[in-house]
Amino acid sequence: MNRAGRRRDRRGRKAGQAARRRELISRSVHSAEQCLRDRDYGTAYAHFLLVLSLAPELKEDFKETFQYALFKWAEELYALNRSEDMFNCYEQALELFPSDDVICNSMGEQLFRLGFRDEAAGYFYKAVKLNPNSADAKENFYRVANWLVERWHFVMLNDVKRNLMFKKAIENAVHAGCKTVLDIGTGTGILSMFAKSAGAPYVYACELSKTMFDLACEVVAANHMEGKIRLLHMKSHDLRVPKHIPEKVSLVVTETVDAGLFGEGIVETLIHAWKNLLLEPKPKDGSCDRYGRVIPAGAVVYGMVVECPEIRRHHRVFVSEVAGVNIEGAVQFSSPVHCCHKSSEVNEPYATEKMSRVSGGYKSLSQPFLALTVDFNSLEDLESIAAGKSCRISVLAQEQGQLDCFITWFVLHLDEEHNLSTGPSEETCWEQAVFPIQNLPADGYTVNRGDTVVLDVHCPDCYLRLDLVTVIRAGDGDMSSDGTSLENEADLCDALAGLHTTHQKDSEQELCILEPSEIAMLNNVIYHENFKTAISKVLSSLDPGQNGSFRNESPAASPEDPLYILDVTEGFSILPLIAAQLGRVKSYSSVEEKQHYVALERLLERNCVSKDSLEFWLNQLDANDDVLQRPKSDKLWSIIILDVIEPCGLIRQEVMEKCAIARCLLQSGGKIFPQCVVIHGLLVESNTLLQESAVQGTEPTLGFTIAPSINQFKVPVHVFLNLSTLPCVPLSDPVELLRLDLMNPYSNHCSLATEVKVKICKSGLVTAIPFWYHLHLVEDIHLDTSSAMSHWKQAAFVLEEPLRVEEGKEILLGVHFQNSNVTMTLKEPS
Repeated sequence: MNRAGRRRDRRGRKAGQAARRRELISRSVHSAEQCLRDRDYGTAYAHFLLVLSLAPELKEDFKETFQYALFKWAEELYALNRSEDMFNCYEQALELFPSDDVICNSMGEQLFRLGFRDEAAGYFYKAVKLNPNSADAKENFYRVANWLVERWHFVMLNDVKRNLMFKKAIENAVHAGCKTVLDIGTGTGILSMFAKSAGAPYVYACELSKTMFDLACEVVAANHMEGKIRLLHMKSHDLRVPKHIPEKVSLVVTETVDAGLFGEGIVETLIHAWKNLLLEPKPKDGSCDRYGRVIPAGAVVYGMVVECPEIRRHHRVFVSEVAGVNIEGAVQFSSPVHCCHKSSEVNEPYATEKMSRVSGGYKSLSQPFLALTVDFNSLEDLESIAAGKSCRISVLAQEQGQLDCFITWFVLHLDEEHNLSTGPSEETCWEQAVFPIQNLPADGYTVNRGDTVVLDVHCPDCYLRLDLVTVIRAGDGDMSSDGTSLENEADLCDALAGLHTTHQKDSEQELCILEPSEIAMLNNVIYHENFKTAISKVLSSLDPGQNGSFRNESPAASPEDPLYILDVTEGFSILPLIAAQLGRVKSYSSVEEKQHYVALERLLERNCVSKDSLEFWLNQLDANDDVLQRPKSDKLWSIIILDVIEPCGLIRQEVMEKCAIARCLLQSGGKIFPQCVVIHGLLVESNTLLQESAVQGTEPTLGFTIAPSINQFKVPVHVFLNLSTLPCVPLSDPVELLRLDLMNPYSNHCSLATEVKVKICKSGLVTAIPFWYHLHLVEDIHLDTSSAMSHWKQAAFVLEEPLRVEEGKEILLGVHFQNSNVTMTLKEPS
């Protein structure tokens, strides 16, 4: 065959191959589409994968269909616990569509729900970079950003005094001869960079969090110290000499301390370091380079007896009746954070508060007292703490008031010259530890001037804990001149015996552990009274009866048929019990925890309400059933109570979708509570919100470039705010921002946008828009989530770029609601 013939033969073979390829692609497309119709998503995905591998030019044509098959198949694989196969499918898809934000976001969601939060964050972040307008990707990234890089990182890095004191103490140690430095829990790496810039020849840093480790690598490189600081992605307990670091170090720097000093594990960390990573401690006449030391060198913990109504209402139920329901005596409600109940249910020994910003303020009932000292350069002292070091302290009450809590703070001694105080009167990045007092007899909370408060300070499991022992009334024992008690042993024994008897009596009640927000809600009488009135109005409109009872006039119903009410609020709620007392009503509670429905059963008995009036809805559903269903096959709900606002101040996810389902389950004239949510807000200037939202340049970090790296994790919406104490200057009056009609959720299209004209009442720099909600139950009854007794906190949207405004002018505030998320923009009118 001549050359021309061979060319024709090759062309013929190529043409045949192309024809066969087109035929294969056509058949695979047809098979994929048929599999989709048959809901055989795995096979459909495989066919599409083949098609797009053979014909990349068809990617855009089949992109959405391919995504649909992938996501459906991924759900099946997840249900079958075939996680590895699921992620293999996502990786194949991303090879085909490396710049697809939807697939990246979905991959992140799968990783997140399987607990791989660090990895999930990477995919969410990539999705946002690929499509900055993706609401789903931004929502997901913000959700994990708060967990991966906690907000206190920003506050601490903006604390100039804190940074300066650490810098000087580290410089002193390095100049004194400490040549090898280990930074434990390095975070952004700032302490390591202090050591390197001070001249330490060898600096090592370890960080357990993958996100923070990557962040530290980026920060170190940005400051031209890459290769000069050795970063290790591991826990300090896993470090080995010489495997990970060549030799024991002469200086350990760490800031693994929280508001309660020991809560981040500094005691265990330093015990391990002294035994495995540090040189021997320096004797009084030794030089630094041959011996080991720690920064901080030690700490002194101080405490105070405090009256604080805000802490009281979040940690102690002090009302005896709520909207006609007697809650006294039947159940012992406790916060998971308290100081006198030795329950296995308790997870945290203390709460934290910025006492200078606590709503309603606080009153000191005693002078500050020395609670505990610790020397971080003494292995013996650290092991004493780890063994549960304990002491009993007597404190003289110098003011009359309510015994609500103990608070503690500490002075951190970095070295002999440099100290940091976390006291409530200090301008510091730290909060104070709060030890609420509960479960005393009603008259046991009052202390008078001259009384002696006896408490135990101890450290079980290396956590600081303060427990009330007893209160010795003035005159029952002598006092020394320094305020410590000199009472005789018999008096103290009598007091302890009385306390023991009280606890025995309390233990006969059913114990129910509630979250602080749930306790605050129980104490909110107005909240429950408003619900009771609103429920009564709706029931009366449906079925007016005699003497507060209700009849169902429906032709299909018998005179004995009740009206059905479903409460699907999160956590513990007595609203179903309130409704059950209103007549011929069948209430359904959706509480999930056994202790919650046991408590409701006790309250039923206490209030002489028939057990048939209240049922536990989740007990009647299969595991896979949706909670929003009919009460019976032939009945509909008269009222469905939804929980639309989270305690942190944000609208709950998928609220509009739940409302759409709930609306279909209502009888004619039935209502969703709340029927309407109105978002309110105002413009403010708040340096505090800026400090808590992002690192403000290089000045607070003493010239180091940290802001560009860590600010990638900033989020625009701040939660758990209390507007009554937020340091800010209001620049406008409150205005209505947006209205969500929950009785007609489809009118909202799950996405709303509006512009509001806001008149400026004071010139300044708008940095944020705090917002809250009015929840309208019926036309003339609403709940205000910013009220003084609200169990909800508030939130604020922090502007990317602050806007200068002048008094008397108007500003256009744009509000966008999508997927339960609120975003805002400000601009001057054109």
